[in-house]
Amino acid sequence: MQRRLTLMGILTAGVLTMGAVQARQPAAPSRALNVEKVKDNLYFLNGADSAGTDSGGNTAVFITANGVVLVDTKNPGWGQAILDKVKTVTNKPITHIINTHTHGDHVGSNEFFPATVEVVTQENTAANMAKMSNFAGDKKFALPDKTFKDKMTLFSGKDAIDLYYFGPGHTNGDAFVVFRDLRVMHAGDIFARQGAPLLDLDNGGSGVKIGDSLATAYASIKNVDSIITGHSTVMKFADLNDIAEFNKAFLAAAQAAIKAGRTADQALAELKLPAKFANYTMTRAKENMPKLYKELGK
Repeated sequence: MQRRLTLMGILTAGVLTMGAVQARQPAAPSRALNVEKVKDNLYFLNGADSAGTDSGGNTAVFITANGVVLVDTKNPGWGQAILDKVKTVTNKPITHIINTHTHGDHVGSNEFFPATVEVVTQENTAANMAKMSNFAGDKKFALPDKTFKDKMTLFSGKDAIDLYYFGPGHTNGDAFVVFRDLRVMHAGDIFARQGAPLLDLDNGGSGVKIGDSLATAYASIKNVDSIITGHSTVMKFADLNDIAEFNKAFLAAAQAAIKAGRTADQALAELKLPAKFANYTMTRAKENMPKLYKELGK
């Protein structure tokens, strides 16, 4: 009897100790998203968890006659939060995912959704995604099922979505996603915000070509009023032309500095852009100037 009591005491102490350890461990950050209505049947999701960790790129939610199309799926682990928020605006199932490009904060939660959900990307993005560890092994089902080269249209009538690619920029597969009837476009990270872009040269991005790619998009895409950006808010279509001009001005400054024999650091220190860009975020300018020098052979 004494041995049994002793054993019970040890077990009880162990349970209490485990409980104390668990009590000391902080709870996992809760994940909830904001939902903002853009137009009837079109929303976008953004936000961070309770620890302040950003969820990733803006996710568009487009409600069609037969289901829901998501544009981008944020960082890994945000699938349930996306689904929970979608359920607040519709009971329809998610049928399609369009990924604007290859980065983990835009494709990270593809794997949460079943293999029956069709994934669509530009063909270069599909090749880039195939190299990612996110989609290795049993996660290959979350890779693109359908790709396009320059243009493709999904669905018809009021549900029509036009997909465009105009050349390298943020990556070599940046898709412009146009919800035709609503006159709204999701631009992904080729237009993440008003500011210097992230140039992913390893995935085919180009600081030399991004300005032209954006300018071609602005000249080619018709009947769009508003743009869901990659990481900022909804902007006007004319802002697409401004970001094209910004990137061209940045390139011109780099080219002029090279011609004058300046280093990349000197070019950055002497950088002067038109006054209309005074409020643009320049956080990435420091890394972009050397990238431009590299692309330009310096």
